[in-house]
Amino acid sequence: RQQKWKSSVSTQAKLPPCDFVPEKYESYPYERMQKIREQNIAPSLRTYYKKPLLLHQGHMQWLFDHEGRRYLDLFAGIVTVSVGHCHPKVTMATQKQLARLWHTTNIYMYPAIHEYAEKLTSLFPDPLKVVYLTNSGSEANDLAMFMARLHTHNFDIVSLRGGYHGGSPYTLGLTSLTPYKHGVANGFGCTTTMLPDVFRGPWGGSHCRDSPVQTVRKCSCTEGGCLAKDQYIEQFKDTLNTSVPKTVAGFIAEPIQGVNGAVQYPRNFLKEAYQLIRERGGLCISDEVQTGFGRTGSHFWGFQTHGVVPDIVTLAKGIGNGFPMAAVVTTKEIASSLAQNLHFNTFGGNPLACVVGAAVLDAIEEDCLQKNSEDVGTYMLLELAKLRDKFEIVGDVRGKGLMIGVEMVTDKDSRRPLPAEEISQIWEDCKDMGVLIGRGGLYSQTFRIKPPMCITKRDVDFAVEVFRTALQKHVERAA
Repeated sequence: RQQKWKSSVSTQAKLPPCDFVPEKYESYPYERMQKIREQNIAPSLRTYYKKPLLLHQGHMQWLFDHEGRRYLDLFAGIVTVSVGHCHPKVTMATQKQLARLWHTTNIYMYPAIHEYAEKLTSLFPDPLKVVYLTNSGSEANDLAMFMARLHTHNFDIVSLRGGYHGGSPYTLGLTSLTPYKHGVANGFGCTTTMLPDVFRGPWGGSHCRDSPVQTVRKCSCTEGGCLAKDQYIEQFKDTLNTSVPKTVAGFIAEPIQGVNGAVQYPRNFLKEAYQLIRERGGLCISDEVQTGFGRTGSHFWGFQTHGVVPDIVTLAKGIGNGFPMAAVVTTKEIASSLAQNLHFNTFGGNPLACVVGAAVLDAIEEDCLQKNSEDVGTYMLLELAKLRDKFEIVGDVRGKGLMIGVEMVTDKDSRRPLPAEEISQIWEDCKDMGVLIGRGGLYSQTFRIKPPMCITKRDVDFAVEVFRTALQKHVERAA
């Protein structure tokens, strides 16, 4: 039986019904888990919340803690649970494969890798038809950098400030958020350029981005042109003319920045940036680790929302619904650059991973999750925009599909980030009322809402009411 729990804050909203009953928790007591955490788990692995959650079971958009409390998961294990926790189709396919063959490595042929490679690449436009499978997003981006350098015989790679592309020693050069930077030499041959952020950046207006919700900034654009986009492109050119050689290896960008808080660029910015990079002999890499697999709603891949075709695409997170897998998709010609010598990955594309990946693609199609992302995501964005209009501390609501950011400010005029302790209290209150959301942005000032793609409008109504209650409570505390 699920226990009822008393929250420090109360909400009128009722947790939507769920007919799933979790198993009884039978592992160590909470206190022992905490002790193990302190003694045996690396301290760099931080937990969320003052009293960290001890989670025990998941079902679709729901998570259950050790005491049987149910939470609506709006962060999906950091944008990773794409089709739902323990999705029956994916679980069943995995169990079948577990009994058949776990691992042989890719020096032999086995059905799963061929079936999956064909299925995955069929979702890409020509000439992106060749896949190299890896285990994580950092690894995929690492390999994409390597391929770009090998193929072009150039070295320098440009990335956007605020981008997150991994934490490996190689990708750390592309990642441009201080909290992830350690004081060791990194980033040789990596150059960052100004982020075209139409909310927080120097330029931006009320028509810039591909989102149902625009910024509250005034727009000074003429018909058919975007002033902000033109200004950010000038900054991009400035970087190319001053900070890198005449020829470059490539440029990497997320279609919507994830860790930085669902930051969106002005329309056509990526299209023009790609052109400038290609003029200098570079390859264009789209980091789809968070935006891929239908999450943006209107398209299956984030790059398609910008009207571009990259040279290399990196995939991870939602690709396996929580199973550790990732991929680099590129052209035959670029992939051949890697074939001149050996480059080997023991677990990449092993039978289990490929079966999981194929089942995830089937679930996205059968459950119409791309359409659900568009419908439910747009509904949620518009509902959250009402809260932005009501509360001074909600500075910006943005995103596309189920890739949503809510940026918190002291006031809309200054756009100064709301202090961390105030954001933390709102965040804790949401958790106490049964809703789990993420955090992001340079100052951890943005709530990141990127749930499993199976959530419903009813779930959204509950979540928005909980968020409204938490904001109201903040206003009362401040008064």
